Amino acid sequence: MQLTLQTQMMGNVAIIRCQGRLVTGDEAFSLQQEIERLMPATNRIVLQLAEVNFIDSGALGAILRLYALLQKNGGKLMLCQVSPFVLQVLRSTHLDRLFHPYDSDREAIIACSMRGPLPGEALRPSGKKAVCIDPSSDLLAYLRALLQRSGFDVFTTRHSTDASIFIAATKPSVVILGPGTHGMTAAIEEVRGSSAHIPIVMLPADFATTEASQAGTDLADRIQTLLDAPK
Repeated sequence: MQLTLQTQMMGNVAIIRCQGRLVTGDEAFSLQQEIERLMPATNRIVLQLAEVNFIDSGALGAILRLYALLQKNGGKLMLCQVSPFVLQVLRSTHLDRLFHPYDSDREAIIACSMRGPLPGEALRPSGKKAVCIDPSSDLLAYLRALLQRSGFDVFTTRHSTDASIFIAATKPSVVILGPGTHGMTAAIEEVRGSSAHIPIVMLPADFATTEASQAGTDLADRIQTLLDAPK
């Protein structure tokens, strides 16, 4: 089902009711446009996701990027009445600890109206570092949130030309090359040359459009396998 959005102002909070598939492309872009349209009037947004029956990695990344944008501008983005499918995605990627989805519109609106920061999760750094490279800001937002909740310090760049600098400066435990780097042969070879002893994960071409929890689980398994391999 194509994504439809219905927006209602409740005091200083905008609640956006989403219905259908929330996926990379026009659907994620329409949600982004709706939030950007609302931002001059309010920076407090609630997404009601009771009727969202599918979300992919790219669209979840778009929500994470908008979450960070609103937070940077003193605002909030909250989720409520998430569908069983979305709840399973949030739990499997550990992002339920970031969003703390509310059971009802009313609870989310009250919480969003209150001053002060969102409740946060104290992340415990493990000393592991990851460098992620891809042209998509949405995909990088997804990777950052996913890996941070697996204990990584995460460094991201949209520019493959910066990769060797990032790697030299951070000495990461793993380098992740997104789908958008697949055609950048010279840049990829430069990354491989600058990280000969560092595991490299190249994400598949359909990573952004894969169901978000499956994509996250597969990536976590691949990284753990590489890190556990004998040196």
